[in-house]
Amino acid sequence: MTQTIAPRLRTLVLLLLAAACALLAGAGPASAHAALTGSDPREGAVVDKAPAQVSLTFSESVSMDDDSLRVLDPRGKRVDDGKPSGTGGATYSVKLHAGLPDGTYTVTYQVVSADSHPVAGAYTFSVGAPSETSVAVSGQSAGGGFVGGLYGVGRYVSYTGFAVLVGGAAFVLACWPRGSGVRVLQRVVVSGWLALTAATLLLLLLRGSYTGSGRFADVFDLNLLGEVLQTKPGAALVSRLLLLAAAALFIAVLFGAYDKREDEEKRDLTFGLAVGGSVVAAGLAATWAMSEHASVGLQAGLAMPVDVVHLIAVATWLGGLTALLVALYRGPADTPVPALAVRRFSRVAFGSVIALVVTGTYQSWRQLGSWTAFTDTRYGQLLLVKIGLVAVLVGVAHFSRRWTAQLAEAAPAVAGAAAARRAEKGAGKASTKASAKASGTASAKAGTKASGTASAKAGTKASGNAKVAQKASGTTKGSGTAKGTGTAKGSGGSPRAAQLARQRAAVDAARQKRQRDADPNRFGLRRSVLAEAGIAVVLLVVTTVLTQTEPGRTEEEAKAAGGSSAAASAPSTGAVTLDMPFDTGAQNGKGVVRVELDPARVGANDMHLYVERPDGTAFDLPEVKVALTQKAKSIGPLPVAPDHITTGHWSASGVQIPMAGDWEVAVTVRTSDIDQVTISKNTQIG
Repeated sequence: MTQTIAPRLRTLVLLLLAAACALLAGAGPASAHAALTGSDPREGAVVDKAPAQVSLTFSESVSMDDDSLRVLDPRGKRVDDGKPSGTGGATYSVKLHAGLPDGTYTVTYQVVSADSHPVAGAYTFSVGAPSETSVAVSGQSAGGGFVGGLYGVGRYVSYTGFAVLVGGAAFVLACWPRGSGVRVLQRVVVSGWLALTAATLLLLLLRGSYTGSGRFADVFDLNLLGEVLQTKPGAALVSRLLLLAAAALFIAVLFGAYDKREDEEKRDLTFGLAVGGSVVAAGLAATWAMSEHASVGLQAGLAMPVDVVHLIAVATWLGGLTALLVALYRGPADTPVPALAVRRFSRVAFGSVIALVVTGTYQSWRQLGSWTAFTDTRYGQLLLVKIGLVAVLVGVAHFSRRWTAQLAEAAPAVAGAAAARRAEKGAGKASTKASAKASGTASAKAGTKASGTASAKAGTKASGNAKVAQKASGTTKGSGTAKGTGTAKGSGGSPRAAQLARQRAAVDAARQKRQRDADPNRFGLRRSVLAEAGIAVVLLVVTTVLTQTEPGRTEEEAKAAGGSSAAASAPSTGAVTLDMPFDTGAQNGKGVVRVELDPARVGANDMHLYVERPDGTAFDLPEVKVALTQKAKSIGPLPVAPDHITTGHWSASGVQIPMAGDWEVAVTVRTSDIDQVTISKNTQIG
C-alpha cells in the first residue's frame, strides 16, 4: 500500500512546487505602492510659457534625494536645480531654470514609498509647441534587474524562515514537549533561524542598491549602507537582527536545559519559554508591520498590531505543519509522534485559522476599499487566490483531524500490543539468564568433581613415584596456561558481542518503523499532512507576492485621479463641430457660425469657421475672433486669429490647447463698424 501511494504523493508535491514556481516567476519586480495621482504641468500638456517649477502628487508620502526628481530638456540636459522639496501632504516640487526655450520636456522620478517599495516613472509636457526629444522614457522600472531579483528571493526566504522558526518552536512547546529531544525537529527550528538571519543580512546589504541605482557594485558601498540604516526599512532590518540574537538564546534553552528537565520541572519552565518566545515572535513580526503596508494608509495605529497577529497566526499554522510533517516522515522509530500531540496541534491550527479570518477580513477592507477591486486590481485577484487556498487548506485539515481521531482510538490497542511484546521479550531474557545460570552451576560442580578425582589420582601416583608427581605438577601448570588462554579468548569476544547488540538494535528499529508505517491510520495522517504542507507552500508564496503588490485601494485611487491625465495624452477619434447662431441686431445681422476643431485634443489643432445666413448661403463678415477659456483652471482666454480663406470660411492651424477638460469656445462676430456680438459654447477636449 505504501509503495503504491508514495509516487502519487511525490507527484502532488511536484505539482504544488511547480505552481509555486509559476507564481514566483510571474511576480516580477515589486510593484509601486505609491502611485502618481497628479502633476503640474500635467502629462502631455502644452503651456504658453515655461513654468517656474514642476510638482508631483503621490497617493502617499515618499522619500527622495537630489536625483529623485529630474527635468530634462529635448536634448536630455538637466534643467532643474536638483533640490526637490515637499510642498504639503504628498506633493513634491523642484524648481526649473529661468528662460527655458520652447519644446518638449521630460520629467523622471524615482522615489521610495512609505511602505519601503521603490517607485519610478516618467512623462512629458511641452512649452509653446511639442518638439522631438532624445530622452527615452519608456520601460523605466524600479526594483528590477539582478539586484531586484536577489532582493525578491531574500523576501521569500525571510518569510519562510520566520514561519518555520516560530511555528516549529510553538509545535514543540505547545504540542509535543518531548519533541525537544528529537534531532530532526531541532534541525527544522535551527534551519528556520539560519534562513531568517541570512535573508535579513542579504536584504540589509541590497537595500541601498535596490531602491537606488540597481547596480550590484553598490551593494558593498558603506556610505550607501549608512544611509540605509537611517531609513525606516533599514531600522526594521537591524531590529530584526537584534531580535534574532534573542531567538538564538530561546532555541538554546528549548533544546538544551528544557530537554534535560523532568516532566514536573518542564511545566515550570514552559510558562517562561512561552512568554519569552511570544515576545520575540511578536517583535520579529513587528519588523514587517512597521515598514510595509500596515504602516501607511488608513488606521495605521490599528493596522500594525493586526498585521502582527496575522503574521504570527500564519507562522504558527504553516510552521507547525512543517514540523509535524518532518516528525511524521523523518522522526525516529522509537519516538513516534503521539496522537495527543497531533490533537493539540489541531486545536492550535484551528485557533490560527480563526485569527487569520478575522485579521484577513480587516486587511482586505483596508487594502481594497470596494468589491470591484477584487476583480479589477491585481491585488484583489491575488487575494482571491489566497482565500481559495486557505479554504482548500482548511478542507484538507478536516481530513487530518479525522485521521487523528482514528489514530487516537487505535492507540490503546497498539500500546497494549507493544506492552505484550515487551513482556514477552523480557520473559525470554529472564529464561535465557536462568538457563545460563543453571548451566554455569552444573559446569562448576562437574569441574570441581573432576578436579578432585584428578588430584586424588595424581596424589596416589605421586606417593609411589616422584617423577610422576613432577610431571603431574607440570601438567597442572599447563592447565593453568590453557585456562589463561581461555580467558583471553573470552575477553576477545567482547567487541563481537557489542557489534551483535548494535545489529539487533538496528533490526528492532527497522521492525518498529515497518510496524509504525504499516498502521493505516498513521499512514493516512501522513498523507493528509503532506497535502496540507504542499498547499501551504503555494499559500506562503502568494502571501509574499501580496506584500509586493500595490494595494487595490491605491490602484483605484490612482486610476480615478489620473483619468483625465491619461485622456490628455490620447488623441480623440474625430473633430468637434459647434453650431452657434448669432444676431447683432442690425440689418443682415443674423446668421450661424460653425466652428470645427480637429482633432480636439491636447496639443496642436486645426480650426475652421464657417459663417452662413439663415437660408444657408455663405457670406463674409468684417471681422471674426475666437478665444478659448477653461474656467475650472483659470486658464485663458487664449486668443485665436483665424485667416480668411474664402467667402464665409476662416481657418487657423496649430491652435494649442494646453490640457484636457471642459473648454469654452467664444466667437466674436462683427457685422458692421458698430454692430458685433460674442457667442460661446462649451466642448470637451480630451
